[in-house]
Amino acid sequence: MEIIILIAVGMFASICGAIAGLGGGFIIVPVLAFMYVIPVSEISGTSMAVLFVSAISSTIAFSKQKRIDYRSGLIFAVAMIPGSILGAWTTGVVESRVFFISLGIFLILMAISINFKPKKSRDGFLKPTVSRSLLDATGTTHHYAFNVPFATGVAFFVGFLSSLFGIGGGSVMVPTMILFLAFPPHIATATSMFSILLSSFVGTASHAVLGHVMWDTFVWLAIGALVGGQIGARLASKIPAIAVVRILSVCLLIAAVRIMFKG
Repeated sequence: MEIIILIAVGMFASICGAIAGLGGGFIIVPVLAFMYVIPVSEISGTSMAVLFVSAISSTIAFSKQKRIDYRSGLIFAVAMIPGSILGAWTTGVVESRVFFISLGIFLILMAISINFKPKKSRDGFLKPTVSRSLLDATGTTHHYAFNVPFATGVAFFVGFLSSLFGIGGGSVMVPTMILFLAFPPHIATATSMFSILLSSFVGTASHAVLGHVMWDTFVWLAIGALVGGQIGARLASKIPAIAVVRILSVCLLIAAVRIMFKG
């Protein structure tokens, strides 16, 4: 029964994570905390390892849809990697309920504000330093521009949070990409998963070296995540952009509540 539950959790988390570009850790972490009496570091490490597998599956599917901005994704990933290493180390050293509550409040505010995104890009927030034009598999061309220094700063923070909590940095990166970097929602979710794939590999390796991964539990969660990632990415391609934003809002609220009651 435990194996069936783990496979189901991995699949469900990966489906939700792929649709919203979050990775699914916001579901896996609380489930592991409920099922096992283990250190927080092992919960985060195991979730991060599953996130890596989920990201592989989702990225493969999104690449076929041609909705990944690889150049931007690589920039974000390079900034996320050092944050991932720092987050893995911090997991076993620092715990602060005040920080959890603050982060939860921040995610709730992001969940609310993302629903009020203006139709035109926010050129007045930060002056764009690069522009992008992406043609996806449906024949739709997406045009957008963003500020690289700001994006890399956020990506470092995202890599740190992703590895620290094992929740998937998309809960911060995707809203930022949509709100402040003018990314179309579908491109943001796909590119976020690609960045998470690269950074989560380093985060997983760091957690593994520190002995934070429960490999026997990981295997069953990963099996579900592989299947769920494919399903979620396909569903995401068929859901209207506004629906992706709504789903992301709900996921952010779930992650916020889970984090606020973590300590």
